[in-house]
Amino acid sequence: MDNIIYRPNVAAILQRADGRILVGERTDVANAWQFPQGGVDKGETLLQALHRELWEELGIKPRTYTAAEPRGPYRYLFTNARLKWGCHGQEQYYFLVTPRDDCEPTVNVKHPEFRAIKWIDPAEFQMSWLPEMKKQVYRDVFRDFFGIAL
Repeated sequence: MDNIIYRPNVAAILQRADGRILVGERTDVANAWQFPQGGVDKGETLLQALHRELWEELGIKPRTYTAAEPRGPYRYLFTNARLKWGCHGQEQYYFLVTPRDDCEPTVNVKHPEFRAIKWIDPAEFQMSWLPEMKKQVYRDVFRDFFGIAL
């Protein structure tokens, strides 16, 4: 496909001191677990987008976590050559986020995107939780961040 347009996107891997990571179950698809993520609005930096997305999706404020420099881009195309937001796919930048003791993620936010959240060992992540279009990105992310082959 020529002239592929990717939507800038940020994703957060929250990882506690015990090594467990946070995943959320999407409200619109049962048993679809993923990392918090979202588009970068016009005029936002990647870090600003991360802070906004973590507030919108998990109700956590920047003072309750630290974020490492992002890695990426990781890219995927939407299925069936469809367009969303005028784009063919997403170009994601992943942040490793370390929550502080006062960081309390919740699904009880104004416009919930997750019906549930849970902390798992990275090796417990299941590829069956993802749509086909996102699987290669998650394989790459788990290899790059945790040295795990999914």
